[in-house]
Amino acid sequence: MGGAAMRGAPVAKAQNFLPSAKRLLATLRRDLSKVVLVIALGVVSVGLTVIGPKLLGEGTNIVFAGFISLQFPSGVSKADVIKQLSASGHGDQADMLRAMDFVPGQGIDFGQLSLILLFVVSVYVLASLFSLVQARILNVVVQRAMHRLRLQVEDKIHRLPLSYFDRVQRGELLSRVTNDVDNIGQSLQQTLSQVITSLLTVIGVLLMMFLISPLLAVIALVTIPLTILITVLVARRSQKLFVEQWKQTGILNSRIEETYSGHAVVKVFGHQQAVEAAFSEENRRVYKASFGAQFISGIIMPSMTFVGNLVYVGIAVVGGLQVAGGAMSIGDVQAFIQYARQFTQPLSQLGSMVNLLQSGVASAERVFELLDEPEQTADADPASTVPSDASHLEFDDVSFRYSEEKPLIEGLSLSARPGSTVAIVGPTGAGKTTLVNLIMRFYDVDSGKIALGSSESGADVVDTRQMTRDDLRARTGMVLQDTWLFAGTIRDNIMYGRPDATEEQMVEAATAAYVDRFVHMLPDGYETVLDDEATNLSVGERQLVTIARAFLADPRLLILDEATSSVDTRTELLIQRAMSRLREDRTAFVIAHRLSTIRDADLILVLENGAIVEQGDHQQLLEAEGAYWRLYNAQFDAPMDAVVLEDPAAPGSGSTS
Repeated sequence: MGGAAMRGAPVAKAQNFLPSAKRLLATLRRDLSKVVLVIALGVVSVGLTVIGPKLLGEGTNIVFAGFISLQFPSGVSKADVIKQLSASGHGDQADMLRAMDFVPGQGIDFGQLSLILLFVVSVYVLASLFSLVQARILNVVVQRAMHRLRLQVEDKIHRLPLSYFDRVQRGELLSRVTNDVDNIGQSLQQTLSQVITSLLTVIGVLLMMFLISPLLAVIALVTIPLTILITVLVARRSQKLFVEQWKQTGILNSRIEETYSGHAVVKVFGHQQAVEAAFSEENRRVYKASFGAQFISGIIMPSMTFVGNLVYVGIAVVGGLQVAGGAMSIGDVQAFIQYARQFTQPLSQLGSMVNLLQSGVASAERVFELLDEPEQTADADPASTVPSDASHLEFDDVSFRYSEEKPLIEGLSLSARPGSTVAIVGPTGAGKTTLVNLIMRFYDVDSGKIALGSSESGADVVDTRQMTRDDLRARTGMVLQDTWLFAGTIRDNIMYGRPDATEEQMVEAATAAYVDRFVHMLPDGYETVLDDEATNLSVGERQLVTIARAFLADPRLLILDEATSSVDTRTELLIQRAMSRLREDRTAFVIAHRLSTIRDADLILVLENGAIVEQGDHQQLLEAEGAYWRLYNAQFDAPMDAVVLEDPAAPGSGSTS
């Protein structure tokens, strides 16, 4: 599907970071109550964590005060000690002791110190428990959101028109559905909890710092504008690279999927080196974009650490002067230094989270681009229906084109009676497969109509656009030249056409399609498990299974697009006999290149450039010696061409004049 043209296609909303981020967060709206609970648990957890340094500072004050008190004799008061120090010329020491609460000669109050330490341990244990519960709930919220997003993507894929899959590479689509959605989940999981905790920590720590020392708090606030400046400068450059990274990843996945699916063709034509060179080039582009994005966004963390260290030095110097001047206790300085670390650390973490957040939003843009793709036109409401045995199909002045510039089918009219077999022949590009796509409503006609009914009278004929697509396709069986089997047993693949069929009906369909003839030679019979590519069956056997699936579906309309091209001549004759039985009271459309397979068709349509140039049965068209006659005889001209092209002068040529 698709082609190389898509590889250079830009991502439509590559730089809409804020709108995409808001839309991404909106995916959590269904679990808003749990999000509120996560925030509440974060507030409690951070609040308890923020109290810790202040309590430890009080413990430090007790230890330091006890140590200082032992330096003075018992029986004197704190005021007397300070007065004596001031009188003896030790004013700095007196100022420092004035801010302390001690009793000369008492020593360390281990009872009070034990209570404080026990309280600190309890606070940190509770904070960890609340954080654990918060992480658990957030994990549920994010995974549920990703579950809903995958369902939306899956549902969207089923509503997309066939034209989307014609222009988008399968590997690129798979990359959006798998890699990008997984990356969104990982980004939300890692960033949401960290962002909530970091923001709450910054707010809580800032309040405690202002309570302890407004002067030191102002010094610490210098980090905020520097953090914002660094983050903005880095984010502007790295966002483009993250978008390019995931775009190139999708292209690389397309290359891998394409090469793996066609690895036999690659080897047959000796293109291994060319494929490896193309893979290496695209892999290099992924490396270049990924390296650039990770390197530039990785600058944030060391930059934040450098700013934090500068602030730490400033706080240590000014705090020391404050203690020496008696304006602060040593415990408060210790607590403030801890708060300064707690303040700069979440700012650094917020900066580093930009890395993951940008990557997640870049993936979200790609997924949202898929979700915003135009959908196929809605089914008619209310929808019309036809009798269950309806198999009379009419084309009435149908015109269709894939692009405005290039008309394909113009003014096509035909009538396919119930029980008839209509063969469609013509050169490549004449519109044969397009005709089938219009019958199945993979595309809708531009003008005219395709109608379905149970008789030629027209009394119950309904425009297929007035029916639901599911109703129309449920009446249709389709066998393509390219077989599609899924990973499962042969039984499962046949029953796919009619899941409620009985065992007898399944075996009857398999027998009619001559699957039963070879399936008993397999070790597990109908329970033989097929892999993704069904490589344990031959190409012809795979096609027989798809034919059996169509037999079992018992459709009123049957479409065969070169359905017997991969089987041997004897099996083809047997299948044609089985199809003759299947086509009773049904309408069959057969696309064929081997004209010998459609001799018994009731009506043969010869298409050229989207128009019917001839129609009739096999004998009539041969007698007319027109387009069909030329196509039929062209299949037997190759040996004669070889004789004509043979060198007359070659030995043994037997040429005559």
